Amino acid sequence: MYLLIPAAGKGTRMGSDRNKLLLPLLDQPLLYWTLLAAATSKEIQWIGIIGQSEDFADFKTIIADLSHRSQDLKSCDTACDCLPQSLSKPVELILGGTTRQESVYKGLKALPTSAEHVLIHDGARCLATPELFDRCAEALKTCQGLIAAIPVKDTIKIVDEKGFIIDTPDRNQLWAAQTPQGFDVKLLKQSHDKGHQLGWEVTDDAALFEKCELPVKIVPGEETNLKVTTPVDLAIAEYILRQRL
Repeated sequence: MYLLIPAAGKGTRMGSDRNKLLLPLLDQPLLYWTLLAAATSKEIQWIGIIGQSEDFADFKTIIADLSHRSQDLKSCDTACDCLPQSLSKPVELILGGTTRQESVYKGLKALPTSAEHVLIHDGARCLATPELFDRCAEALKTCQGLIAAIPVKDTIKIVDEKGFIIDTPDRNQLWAAQTPQGFDVKLLKQSHDKGHQLGWEVTDDAALFEKCELPVKIVPGEETNLKVTTPVDLAIAEYILRQRL
């Protein structure tokens, strides 16, 4: 299985002027933990990191650090049972675009020609487990497109431009989208081509599939698979990670 990681996120809502994936989480950058899960996955065999050139030196340092393993993780028996001894899978750095959509488009073009299926995972979702990657990879063998998602727990309100509620959708039919998202490479490339031609702007690749009337299946995600966007998210991620280690 091939994996693309969009990793060009800015730290605006984090109050940072740098790529938020380079911010520290338990003494390692956020991207380190995302790569660690991907490296531990049994299904993923190739990893592409999509980012901006100014971050590539830091990315290379993270990859090298992961390959050699930190001494702290080596001393943790629980972690050592599930962490790879080295990052032996090929990792390529891919120059992204000005938007996530454009970056993924470029990532797809950079895939090896042998790639038939691809998982796309936001680098800021640094708590995804290897089991989630493997579950999505396995499910992709029987469908054209999928996303990891969890049922919505809160009651959701649809609000108009003046701030008044206009509808309350049935919570039983609502799911919160996560990543990984997985697709047939040929169909996703076609969807991106069409989106580029028609000027579609979407926030995830599943939306392109939907606009092209292609089926997208739900695969159970993980409650802890949050996207680190704000300082509060970072604090929660640190707590979850400490519990795991």
